[in-house]
Amino acid sequence: MHHITLIPGDGIGPEITKAVTDIFAAAQVPVQWEEQNAGQTTFDQSGELIPQALLTSLEKNRVALKGPITTPVGKGFRSINVTLRQKYDLYQNVRPAKTTPGIQTRYSGVDLVLFRENTEGLYSGLEVYDERLGIADSFNRITKEGSRKICRAAFAYADKHGRKKVTLAHKANILKMAGTLMLDACKEAAAEFPHIVFEDKIIDNMCMQLVVKPEQFDVVVTTNLFGDILSDLCAGLVGGLGVVSGANVGDDMAIFEAVHGSAPDIAGQGKANPTALLRSALMLLRHIGEHEYATTIEKALDLTLQDKSKCTGDLGGPASTGEFAQAVIGNLGK
Repeated sequence: MHHITLIPGDGIGPEITKAVTDIFAAAQVPVQWEEQNAGQTTFDQSGELIPQALLTSLEKNRVALKGPITTPVGKGFRSINVTLRQKYDLYQNVRPAKTTPGIQTRYSGVDLVLFRENTEGLYSGLEVYDERLGIADSFNRITKEGSRKICRAAFAYADKHGRKKVTLAHKANILKMAGTLMLDACKEAAAEFPHIVFEDKIIDNMCMQLVVKPEQFDVVVTTNLFGDILSDLCAGLVGGLGVVSGANVGDDMAIFEAVHGSAPDIAGQGKANPTALLRSALMLLRHIGEHEYATTIEKALDLTLQDKSKCTGDLGGPASTGEFAQAVIGNLGK
């Protein structure tokens, strides 16, 4: 039995979390959920954004599934996601993007995995504001060690999963010091895995290439801010944030999460699509070695996505969150 920390989150988080746990229960997955929450809802109830009980649970179980958590824009508390990533050095943000039968998009044949450095860059939170001059400085902190870790992780993933190519997206032509750190780190990793093709692209060209011919990419690695932007772009190629998974991975802890927002405007209405969180939970299962259960649920999900009558509104169907989950359960074993 695997003990997994469960963070339902805010907004639609509890609804999609219930859908996932119901599917896992029906599939008889050997997990025991340990529910602990964080964020605005928790703060309103207890006055704590990240309760110590959650940190204790994470440090004991080392694996978690997390629903979306609201982060205020421009004011209020700092992102819970960023806080957890930095506290536990979850330096890999892993975001697969793959074309799915039944989900209509402008593209076909997309099958790539993006590795975003998760703890440094402009998201380090190092900012200074000079009120007299009206100048805000944000520091893009890139380290040699951080660059080496994320680049090697991308190549190691490609090697383990039979991927053929790793592409680094950077801006070393302008950010000559920070960009060169990543470029050198990737060249170092490439030398360790000579059977994997390595290429690099300037970030603006990378964006254009992704929308012109996304099928040319396999594994992509980049810095924090560039990765945040590219990962959403890649999600758009395959159906949007509602259908893609995400993971925050360190050397000894991993938190899997839906990468979309908490959508408070539809919370409690049964409209939310649980696919993103379910796919993140399947990544979790493979992370802990439960590949057979992951494959069984994935097949049931794919069958459900191909039947519009069982899909939620964002996918063009009439189903509620609960009805979608029940359809996945009905397809288990098929």
